[in-house]
Amino acid sequence: MSHQWARRRLPRAGAAGCTALFLGLLAPLTGCAPTNSTPARYPDVQRMLDARARAVQRRDAAGFLATVDPRATGYRDRQRTMFDRLAGVPLAEWHYELDATGAFPLAAGETDAHLAAKVQLRYRFKGYDTSPVHAVQYLTLTRRDGRWLISSDTDGAPAGKSGTRQLWDQGPVRLVRGRYSLVLGDAAHLARLKDLARRVDRAVPAVSAAWKGKWSRKVVVEAPDSVERMAQLMGSDDASGYAGIAAVTTGEAGVSTPAPADRVIVNPEAYEELNDLGRTVVLTHETTHVATRTATTAATPLWLSEGFADWVAYRSSHRKPDTTAPELTRAVARGKVPAHLPTDADFGFKAGADRLAKAYEGSWLACRMIAGKWGEARLIAFYRAAGQGALPASSGSAGAPMEAATAVAAASRTAARAAGPGHRPPARADRTDRALRSQLGVGLAEFTRQWRAYVKAQLRR
Repeated sequence: MSHQWARRRLPRAGAAGCTALFLGLLAPLTGCAPTNSTPARYPDVQRMLDARARAVQRRDAAGFLATVDPRATGYRDRQRTMFDRLAGVPLAEWHYELDATGAFPLAAGETDAHLAAKVQLRYRFKGYDTSPVHAVQYLTLTRRDGRWLISSDTDGAPAGKSGTRQLWDQGPVRLVRGRYSLVLGDAAHLARLKDLARRVDRAVPAVSAAWKGKWSRKVVVEAPDSVERMAQLMGSDDASGYAGIAAVTTGEAGVSTPAPADRVIVNPEAYEELNDLGRTVVLTHETTHVATRTATTAATPLWLSEGFADWVAYRSSHRKPDTTAPELTRAVARGKVPAHLPTDADFGFKAGADRLAKAYEGSWLACRMIAGKWGEARLIAFYRAAGQGALPASSGSAGAPMEAATAVAAASRTAARAAGPGHRPPARADRTDRALRSQLGVGLAEFTRQWRAYVKAQLRR
């Protein structure tokens, strides 16, 4: 099953000039739908989908429309328009695969003449993607004159099966190419697209200077014209969950090809509210996530993945810690130094803006402390070590395997007790403890103690 991932973050007004959210790691966007029958029962459906894909690759409008039910006039008109919008998109690959039938309720039920299909779309941009994007479509298929045709892509919506829209489903698409970037967005906002390309082109060398690892050095940005359309690109019909989110990075953590390609998706409303530094921080932060994806796994604590991305984003800004971390600075001034490193729960949408801001600020300071005390090379080595391995799915946790040595496990239990309620599962704490010991020479409990002292020293005015 394919997943998408992203990062959550809240830079406050004092740090970036406004309030904005960054959506973060561990956001599964696609699921495995129940099936009433297997795709193998419908080889003629797959043949139709293959013909449709070939038509897209060959820019054959007649062949593409030949897969659409002629009686579904409204859908057919929308498909013709969508196909025209693809004209300037640099496609290297386009493929459909029937994943399941019985994927959503049909008004008359599934019959020999009507199927509710879940289809996987995979596509790749030439010159930018080494692996394809994965997207889900929920299609109503109708059999006419012995041929399966597509008659709707909206019948699943009442059951929450809307699928993932693409930019060309939403409106005309304009492309801006940079040295390291490809930006796609609403044709009416060319200045914004150029600004995004310019900033990503600066972000890629900055990230490469900090992250000593192999990565594509290519970033694809999608800039829809509203937060509602941003939500559609994420496979959701509910835009409320994305209000204030400046950017989202999608992909699949901890794997290389044939993992889904990365996309940075920008919320134009939140992005426009950012000042110059804020926009630079957003895109450098998200570019860092693209660069570090293959080293980031479910075993990587969110405080490390998010803190590292912020550390890279602020690495050359020379801003004072109390300016970059205003919420945590105010908390320290009130004598409320955090008792433990930020937990995964601290990064949740329901955590509240202040708690989320302090989580990001504390995470950034943890990575800043490592870079300052042990060196940048040790920070990177720790990042890689922390992400090695992951818990089996049957364990019921998103942490790491439970095979810690007795001595390390005992130390981790001590650290877990010090962390207090809501700390991450012991298995992940064990792995983080081992990574800290192997790379920095301190365990999790001692690292936490040093981090608390560092926070106090850096933020005390």
